[in-house]
Amino acid sequence: MMRPTRRRLMATGAAGAAMAWLGPQLGWVARAQAATPPAKPTGQAVIGFSQEPTVFNPLMLHIEVDEGVYFNLFSPLWRPGPDGNLIPDLVSEIPTVENGGMSADGLNWRLKFKEGIKWHDGTPFTAEDVKFTIELINNPDFRAGRRAGHELVRDIQVVSPTELTWRLEKPYAPYPAILSWTFIVPKHILGKEADPNTSSFNTAPVGTGSFKWVERVPGDHITLAAFEDYFGEGPYLERLIFKYIPDMTVLYTQYQTGDVDYTGIQGISPDHYEEAKALPGRTVMPVPQPFVENIAFNLGLPVFQEQAVRDALYLALDKDSLIQAIYYGLPTPTESFLPAQSWAYNPNLPAHSYDPEKAKQILEDAGWKPGSDGVREKNGVRLEFTNSTTAGNHTREQAQQLLQQTWGEIGAKMSINNLPPAVMWGEYWMMSKFDTAMVGIGFGIGPDPDAYDFFGTKAIGAKGGTGQNTTQYSNPEVDKLLAEGAATVDQAKRKEIYQKMQEITRHDLPYLPIFQYKMVEGIKEGLQNFVPNVSVQENCWNAGQWYWAS
Repeated sequence: MMRPTRRRLMATGAAGAAMAWLGPQLGWVARAQAATPPAKPTGQAVIGFSQEPTVFNPLMLHIEVDEGVYFNLFSPLWRPGPDGNLIPDLVSEIPTVENGGMSADGLNWRLKFKEGIKWHDGTPFTAEDVKFTIELINNPDFRAGRRAGHELVRDIQVVSPTELTWRLEKPYAPYPAILSWTFIVPKHILGKEADPNTSSFNTAPVGTGSFKWVERVPGDHITLAAFEDYFGEGPYLERLIFKYIPDMTVLYTQYQTGDVDYTGIQGISPDHYEEAKALPGRTVMPVPQPFVENIAFNLGLPVFQEQAVRDALYLALDKDSLIQAIYYGLPTPTESFLPAQSWAYNPNLPAHSYDPEKAKQILEDAGWKPGSDGVREKNGVRLEFTNSTTAGNHTREQAQQLLQQTWGEIGAKMSINNLPPAVMWGEYWMMSKFDTAMVGIGFGIGPDPDAYDFFGTKAIGAKGGTGQNTTQYSNPEVDKLLAEGAATVDQAKRKEIYQKMQEITRHDLPYLPIFQYKMVEGIKEGLQNFVPNVSVQENCWNAGQWYWAS
């Protein structure tokens, strides 16, 4: 088959360190600040999101875009830094064996917190809040988004308002990374609730972060205001506005006109990249992301439980044309669930090839025969399904049209069922009510390669688990490797474990890996302290340190 061209496809329809973008050859480099931060918060920044944040209790099940709000509203014990390190946040120092914060076997922890931290309502933060947060996550009646790691914590003891100890039941290597994404919630508010799942806190949250909650206008925006009693650096802006703009063309237009200062989730669509680079007063750059764009299968459906079907659909996915013609060659093709920047990344996985004839043969051999309309059937079941993603994402919609074409040629009928983000990434996605989905996923935990949330059998939400295993993938060998990887402290040995796991998932194909994102992000000229961070899921992670050059 003739490969589609771009024309043919279009016809179908670190805190405190400033960075400068010097082009694709040099990338981001540190530069001297063009200005100094203001003495008090001044001005505002408008962050344009193509998806709408909808979950505001950070301990509950949520998606990536929500974390752009969390990092500014709440505080974890420590944050993932742009170079893969951990940066103290609520704690005065990261616990280590050397500083007495951790025993040599990694089981006993002692945490020391900074003095003078306040919640947004003025209530002092104490070690009791950390104890409450861990215990709430582990409460079986609470709809926690993730319990892995936390469920191993035992004997939490509040030594003083600024000191806490606990014991882990067994070594768990990813736990420091998990804690970098675990935002602490207030005991004095949620501890009084009969049911934290339905608390008013969940729609008007109170944190310790650099910004405090002002309002949410559903379908439009969220406003945060500077918290001037913030314990850390900043904030330097008076307001932070998260503006929800689902149509990627409209998002780009508003970036052009200056209505949006920074383009967040999904960024600037690749077809606008060349034009955007020439915009006056704007800085546009492709930034590596931890997300892997993929086609996720709902393995709860019998048709996708068959390996031959998944293999054939992967062979009939024209990955090169999709990347070159639709994404303008910006992203990097991948076979792994980990970004290439991960220390555990496996570069030796079998390379994908586009081979529709081989795909047809695989289906024939497996008993899938063409029906009268060309759609293959087996035992009365048609090879027919829907594919879903966010409505209004025209780049993904073009990719869906390509999939329709190439999969149709091998006898698989795919229809498109795109939904508003709040619907798509709500129960429809989390509870595995889709057939297939086109989705970008950050599978690891910050800099850690643990992917239990997405591959662990007990992380299947549709079967009562806690996690984001929405494909309903279950492989005993992968479960074993996940457990071994989590229990192994030695990084070299962990690397071997996760590389083996990548081999298995590449074979099993619970999802079809397409590419690792390079998001085309744009910021308005004069916005200082923007620092890309491949260890987080939103690059507004440090907006508390942003300010405008005067």
